[in-house]
Amino acid sequence: MEGLKDIILQYVTKEYLEDDSEPLNFDTPLISGGIVDSFSMVSLKRFLENRYNIQIPDDKATPEAFDSVNKIAVLVEEFVGKKG
Repeated sequence: MEGLKDIILQYVTKEYLEDDSEPLNFDTPLISGGIVDSFSMVSLKRFLENRYNIQIPDDKATPEAFDSVNKIAVLVEEFVGKKG
């Protein structure tokens, strides 16, 4: 999905980083690195579900699955093809 990782990276950067923070990349640890907490993860999940018109089951929305942009992209791609 072209642009998916960039969209996720932009969202996380805009919503969760301070202006003076180090820039993120696709492999930056988000949860284990303390950038995204459990409340932020819920809002990120909601953003992805609304943006891509998907439902991510709670049992798939784990801290491990949301720990980097690359991992989040894999999760989203899994459900984009399962609509309807």
